[in-house]
Amino acid sequence: MRKYANGILELINQSHEHMTAEQIYFELKKTYPGVVLATVYNNLNTLYEEGLVRKLSVEGSPERYDKIQRHDHLICRRCGRLSDFNFTDFTKNLEQQLGEGIISYDLKVIYLCPDCRADSIGKNEYK
Repeated sequence: MRKYANGILELINQSHEHMTAEQIYFELKKTYPGVVLATVYNNLNTLYEEGLVRKLSVEGSPERYDKIQRHDHLICRRCGRLSDFNFTDFTKNLEQQLGEGIISYDLKVIYLCPDCRADSIGKNEYK
């Protein structure tokens, strides 16, 4: 089982996407043809419990997995696009207010991505 966990962790850490369990499964299957989807889910849960991956929940979408690198997320309200973003001033300000360092937090900012904003301009939506 650990070989699959290492493969999954490598996929997540090298990805520029926020992969679902099924996407991870299809990528992992290229290297380990005998892997099954249940094994991927079990390993993802273990990696999450061990604090080695982040689990991202977005309403109406399957859970996605991400590396444990401090960063925030922008989520498009319309299309669901999930993008990484760093609010460095926010993090520093929060740490100053608390008087200590932050181990982690999960900030999701809901907005309209440039494509959806451009699409909505002529429709008087989300101005």
